[in-house]
Amino acid sequence: MKNFNFASLLSEPKSRTSVATFILTASLIFGFYILGTAFYANDLKILQRSQMELKDAEKCKNRCRPPGSEVLPEGVLAKTSDLEMRPLWGSFDNSSHSSRSVSLLAIAAGIKQKYLVNNIITKFLENDFVVMVFHYDGIVDQWNDLQWASRVIHVSAMNQTKWWFAKRFLHPDIVAEYDYIFLWDEDLDIEHFNPGRYISIVKEEELDISQPALDPRKSEIHHQITVRQKNSKVHRRYFKLRGGGRCYDNSTGPPCFGWVEMMAPVFSKAAWRCAWYLIQNDLIHAWGIDFQLGYCAQGDRKQKVGVVDAEYIVHLGVPSLGGANHASNASLTDHTNTRNTTYADDLVKLSNSSEIHVGSDRAEVRLQSYTEMRIFYRRWDKAVKNDKCWVDRYDMRKER
Repeated sequence: MKNFNFASLLSEPKSRTSVATFILTASLIFGFYILGTAFYANDLKILQRSQMELKDAEKCKNRCRPPGSEVLPEGVLAKTSDLEMRPLWGSFDNSSHSSRSVSLLAIAAGIKQKYLVNNIITKFLENDFVVMVFHYDGIVDQWNDLQWASRVIHVSAMNQTKWWFAKRFLHPDIVAEYDYIFLWDEDLDIEHFNPGRYISIVKEEELDISQPALDPRKSEIHHQITVRQKNSKVHRRYFKLRGGGRCYDNSTGPPCFGWVEMMAPVFSKAAWRCAWYLIQNDLIHAWGIDFQLGYCAQGDRKQKVGVVDAEYIVHLGVPSLGGANHASNASLTDHTNTRNTTYADDLVKLSNSSEIHVGSDRAEVRLQSYTEMRIFYRRWDKAVKNDKCWVDRYDMRKER
């Protein structure tokens, strides 16, 4: 058998050419293989990274972000605020604010009701409330002699209602730190009212929308459901079997059941977030909204809306916007050293006196309130008709 001789094979010209071609071809194939493997691995990594990025993008897309904040990293977003005053210099001492206020009083105030408003704000500050005063008469400086003047937030705009102020300055994200929002009128006597005990009762009864009951002996009463019931802590309904506006056992809606009036409403944080959206930007008297507030209770309004009898007030019914403000500065001085009940009695007698002549401006305000109520109900009915996804839990048409 003849042995294979590689050296002799290379000595032949044709053989050398064949071997060179083979080696070159093999090298090219191997090179392409290496390059292809590298490109494939790189493409695979890009594909995997792209898939991961798509998953992350989908996750980010589904994340709830406030409009306009998409260009910012989420950790830096300050989504809420509060009404806490901060020092202009030096470090803010958090230890001194360990008992942070958890409730807010926002009250409409005119200088002619200074005596009443001073009593209200003083008592609320003693119970660690944050207070915001809406000055509808544009007068702010004449409050500076009161001890608390520099501790509260003052907002001034001429001839605007508390609902106008609330829509613009009490956005839910601004008051998100507060568990309860008291949105009150100024003509209230609170001698028999304690804000701290009131909140305790509201929490115990799990009321999202409430008001203190009215003393029937001294108050101007518009709806009987607001009248204080003796030997009761809280009531949620009212019965009236005779006369107009009857409320029967089968009445399930306002003003017979689950309803409060608008002079002294109290909202939980969650209820206020809903109620703020219900307040119409251009309807500043807010008439008609009280009949729809039950939708903002976080559950069944027959349980979550109520009147607190244990802590009650006197509604004096003193006209302010557009009318004669009968509690003059002179009367405030005269009653400085008297009991609130005497002052309340005098104001009630005065407001019911035939000597009072309601000006045309007051009549125009009243007419505008009725007009806004009709506008609001038309908007409500149109919204109900057009929103095919909304389900009416109460079918208010049966109750109106």
